[in-house]
Amino acid sequence: MALQVTLNGEARQLDEGLSVRGLLVGLGLDPAKIAVERNLEIVPRSTYDQVALADGDRLEIVHFIGGGNAPVDLPVEDKPLVIAGRTFSSRLIIGTGKYKDYAQNAAALAASGAEIVTVAVRRVNLTDPSQPMLVDHIDPKKTVFLPNTAGCFTGEEAVRTLRLAREAGGWTLVKLEVLGDRKTLYPDMIETLRATELLIKEGFQVMVYCSDDPLMAKRLEEMGAAAIMPLAAPIGSGLGVQNPVGIRMIIEEAKVPVIVDAGVGTASDAAIAMELGCDGVLMNTAIAEAKNPVLMAEAMKHAVQAGRMAYLAGRMPRRKYADPSSPLAGLI
Repeated sequence: MALQVTLNGEARQLDEGLSVRGLLVGLGLDPAKIAVERNLEIVPRSTYDQVALADGDRLEIVHFIGGGNAPVDLPVEDKPLVIAGRTFSSRLIIGTGKYKDYAQNAAALAASGAEIVTVAVRRVNLTDPSQPMLVDHIDPKKTVFLPNTAGCFTGEEAVRTLRLAREAGGWTLVKLEVLGDRKTLYPDMIETLRATELLIKEGFQVMVYCSDDPLMAKRLEEMGAAAIMPLAAPIGSGLGVQNPVGIRMIIEEAKVPVIVDAGVGTASDAAIAMELGCDGVLMNTAIAEAKNPVLMAEAMKHAVQAGRMAYLAGRMPRRKYADPSSPLAGLI
């Protein structure tokens, strides 16, 4: 009479009267190299000969293996940059602060190829209404204006600012930043989360400046953020990407665009961010405070493009020692 047992999750028929040792020998397994569990209880190796299998037994036979699986190198798919349902060809976003004047800002924008500029909301100069305005140099019908909450330290300040921005230009795609203190300008993530929730409830599409914490980034995405914008380094520092591991983890988990925001100093910083797999880079000071802002804007355009291409191509593995590119066999 055959026994019906479950062996490592699979139904098997075995001969009646078979011992654990007999089973292992029949499977070609060395009893000294495995462990056996029978009906959720460990079978001591010393009893393998005495323990007879019974109908309905559930057996698990395990052994040691090396942890993990070999990585599978899959080609990276080149997806367009889509933010809140709108597709952009440029992955570079630039700011509109710190330039010598609006004319220089406009020239840098043209050189950068960017399609989005961040704009701050500030009081109108009532004492001299004839002062130039940004819209006189950069046409919001041709370039997407992204109102931001630069300088806001509470959720209430940020929400109030963006309500005014929506009233002024009808914009619902906005960039939220809620700062924690004036020294580091790091985001206050508690206030940021609260403000994000409030803005989304009011119909805003919110791109959120945040810390380089993968868990916080995921929270923002789950709340409905249109894009996640982790800092590379403190705002205006020019230090470049300081936490590539954290940003890479954010990218791996995100289903919305990840755009590095703050801390980029030069073209190589932008390229590094893109090589990590970021969907885009936002910068202001790196261009505006360059000795030649227009030339730097063009350099940033090429850096973002090159970094994206390198990410898609897949870099060679890092090695500890030299590896000749020419074969050594057949040398004269």
